[in-house]
Parts: sequence; structure tokens; C-alpha cells
Amino acid sequence: MATITENIISVSALTGLIKSTIEESFSQISVIGELSNFKPHVSGHWYFTLKDSSAQISCTMWKGNNSYVFFTPQDGMKIIVNGKLSVYPPRGTYQIDVRSMMPAGEGELQAAFEKLKRKLNEEGLFDPEIKKEIPRFPKRIGIVTARDGAALQDMINSVKRRYPLTEILLYPSKVQGEGAAQEIVKGIEFINNLDDVDVLILGRGGGSLEDLWAFNEEIVARAIFNSKIPIITGIGHEIDFTIADFAADKRASTPTAAMELATPNREDILSFISDFIENIDYEIISGIKDKRNKLSRIINSYGFRLPEDVIKVRTQHLDSILYKLDSQIDKKLTYKRNLLSLLDQKIDKFDFNKILERGFALINQDETLVQRAENFNKTNPFLIKFFDGEIRIDNDKKER
Repeated sequence: MATITENIISVSALTGLIKSTIEESFSQISVIGELSNFKPHVSGHWYFTLKDSSAQISCTMWKGNNSYVFFTPQDGMKIIVNGKLSVYPPRGTYQIDVRSMMPAGEGELQAAFEKLKRKLNEEGLFDPEIKKEIPRFPKRIGIVTARDGAALQDMINSVKRRYPLTEILLYPSKVQGEGAAQEIVKGIEFINNLDDVDVLILGRGGGSLEDLWAFNEEIVARAIFNSKIPIITGIGHEIDFTIADFAADKRASTPTAAMELATPNREDILSFISDFIENIDYEIISGIKDKRNKLSRIINSYGFRLPEDVIKVRTQHLDSILYKLDSQIDKKLTYKRNLLSLLDQKIDKFDFNKILERGFALINQDETLVQRAENFNKTNPFLIKFFDGEIRIDNDKKER
């Protein structure tokens, strides 16, 4: 059988033709789908799968491109990716080389928000019991916000008006877009490493859910939770809530309101001082009158007017106590003497010398008292003890 060798190409050549055909035909595509198997590699590149109900395709997003993504992708999110179709020759597979990524509508961001909120709440990051107290009179206030934002100027104007004695420390940070969450975390950690910062404010002006998303990132919530300095958030407007607000020790509706929570009002302090000065004369005079009345009651009391009578009454009472004490001691001593006498008589009755005086004797044989006739050995020497002496009887029956 003849072998056809015409038009035969190698696997590499075939793959190269497929690669050039596909990449030329799909050099600019936008694809919507559900994200799954998201894996951020240690190199910084992202690998994931985009799927729908009937198909799926692998995706790669290089570090230089994914650094511009303003949110953290999560499995299950519906996203839109822009890029080109490419072929990976070593495995003969095709994939999307992703250049940009965005959520498929605010609904996806809201779902991610709720998912992360539930997760962190279950871990205890939002527990009221762990919230730190905000100092009443802060000496130094740290701020993490954009240097050129209106939020910073609003906070500075507020502190100048309310409490100009405090010192402001600014860590300029991006508050929107790619890399903003990482800069906010660096700001929190930097200010925590400074000395004598009493409170820290995270602030930015209003915006859409996408604009505020940096404050919904998990790394920001954990940095707030780990902060040793109390943190107040003033992010967006009254209706805006972020994950950072739930993790913070206090949440304010705006950056200006955050500064108001962090500082006392100068007008309130001046009013308090004014009221204090007005009332101090009355308080001093009232205190003097009260002390005078107490002193007058003491001087006019019975004990103060007739001290000798009081001493006599107390002396008589003391004599009565001493008499009772002597009486009780005498009774106790008499009882103990009688008890001692009875015990002495009992001991005297059991004195064996007294028994021997009445004509009894003790027989000791082999260093043991013989108490029964059956225990006496006639062949062994023994000792008879009388009241007035002892007699030893040896084996030869001779006394000694």
C-alpha cells in the first residue's frame, strides 16, 4: 500500500497555523460570563475560567494588566472581560488573553459586597464588643485620604473651627481605582507605627459603588480590625455604607462628620469654662457654709460640750468590761485547777510503785514481764522486783 506524503505537516506547524488564524480573527473580543476557579499566582498573574450554562473557556490575565482592576475577583461573579483569543502551543489549547475586566453591572458588586460582609461578620470583625473608644481630647489625628480631594479640605476646615489645638498627620492615598485598597492599607499601617496618634480617620467624598469599592476590599477591613489606633470612617454620603464602615470603631456619614466625631467643639468648651467661672463663686461660698454648719454641729454636740462626762461614762463602761474579764479569767483558772487535780489523782492511782508498796511483786523473765503462770519457764533465770529491791534467780537456783 502506498503512503501519501504530500501535504503532511508537523504538529507544531499545524498548531502555528491554528494560532495565527485564531489570533488574527479574534484579536479584539469582549466576553461575558461567570468567573470560576480564580487563582492569583505568586507571580502576580491571574488564572481563571469564564463559563456559562453550556460552555467554558480558560483565561489568563498578566500582572501588568490586572493591577488596573479596581475590585478583587471572586468565584461566582458575573464579569465582562476584554482581550484577545490566543493559543497555547505546548498543550494545544486556546484561551482568552484578558486585558481588562469589569463587573457585569452593579448587581455583581453588590452581591460581592454582601458575601464579604457575611464572611467578616461571622469571623467577628464587626463585633461591638471589640470597638475601641474614641479619645475625647485628641492631641494628634491621623488622616488617610487623597491629598487633592475635597474631603481633606473639609476635614481641615472642620478641625480649625472646632479644635485647633490638635495636630493633623496626613498619609496621602488613592481612594479610588486600581491599587487604592493597597495604598489605604499602607496608610493605616504607617500611622499605626507612629507615636502618640490618638485617632485615625479614613475619608473620601461621595461616589458610585464602583468609586467607593476600595473601601469594600477585605484587606482594608482586616487592616482596620488590626489597628491599635481607634479608626473613624467618613466615606461618601449619608446613604453610603462600605465594609470599612462596619469594621471601623465609629462610622460617620461624611468626612466632615468624621472630624466632628474625632474632636470636641471649641464653642462647647468655651461655654463650659464660662459657666464654670460664673458658678465657681457660688460653689465656693456654698462649700464654706456647709463646712461651717458641720463645724457648728460638732461644737454644739453633747460630747464636745461636756467632754468630762463623756470620759467618765466611757471609763465606767471600761471598768465594767475589765471586771467581767477578771471574773471570766478567775472562773477559767479555777476550772483548769480542778481538772488538773483530778488528772493528778488518776495518775497517782496507776503508779506501779504504789501497787508494789501494798505487797505485790513483778516477775521479769527474758526482759518480759510474766503475767500468766503458763508463760513462766522454770529453767530460765528470772528477776523478782519488790518495792524495796530486786532478787535475781539464776539457773543454779542461787539468789544474787
